[in-house]
Amino acid sequence: MNGSMLLPATATEIRQPGPDEPSAFTVAADRIDLWLIHPPEGDAAGALARGELDERERARADAFVRPSDGLLYAAAHVALRRLIAAYTAGRPQDVRFMREACPGCGESHGRPAVAPPPPPLHFSLSHSAGVALVGVADRPIGVDVERLPGAETVDICSRSLHPEEQAELNEVPEGEARRKLFGRIWTRKEAYLKGLGTGLSRSPAEDYLGADRDRHPGDWTMVGIPCVATHAASAAVRGTPPAVAEVRTLPGAWLTDGRPPAAPA
Repeated sequence: MNGSMLLPATATEIRQPGPDEPSAFTVAADRIDLWLIHPPEGDAAGALARGELDERERARADAFVRPSDGLLYAAAHVALRRLIAAYTAGRPQDVRFMREACPGCGESHGRPAVAPPPPPLHFSLSHSAGVALVGVADRPIGVDVERLPGAETVDICSRSLHPEEQAELNEVPEGEARRKLFGRIWTRKEAYLKGLGTGLSRSPAEDYLGADRDRHPGDWTMVGIPCVATHAASAAVRGTPPAVAEVRTLPGAWLTDGRPPAAPA
């Protein structure tokens, strides 16, 4: 885990429960649960529980040009189904998804949600270059994980950011520090837009999510997430800061055929 991915001075305690601490598959009012997922490798990859995916998810996984991307997509969605089933005491293959109304146009392409009757939970899913992330909360949440981009990508993509975010980036010399700063800003941005339900149909330049927390959107809290050194990760949750954000890594065995362990650490 790379602590440099955390934002400074957050009111939320970031906890990484030890291997002997049981996982509480309950939705708590003052806690968000964050699950890091790595796709299984070797023989375990062949045992991935793809049968729990629906037809659309399997077709999407098979459509990726690079097999590693398809495996990550399939593993992320198996993890999402198994996590929701654990929280709701259901079966992964019985989980059905829907889209909420878009806050901009009212059409049904807003936040992903569990189909009616909806359980008392909200979730968000992101995956990038070998790492996936699922967030679960009692209120709207967005998460994003991204592999740190190269210098050229930073230069190109930073032009779409809020002007003052661009100014903050320009104050940092090219190199690792600038790539990490861009990763923090971009993952906050995507997590926030996913939490809103607009995605990138809302201009990334519209909202400021830079270093000054007091100027972030007033009804949302940004939480930095410890992640592998090659990636940045953030969560955005509606309302005041949750007291605790618990970050766990799902073991590869939890994604394979057969009943998953009751308490992944």
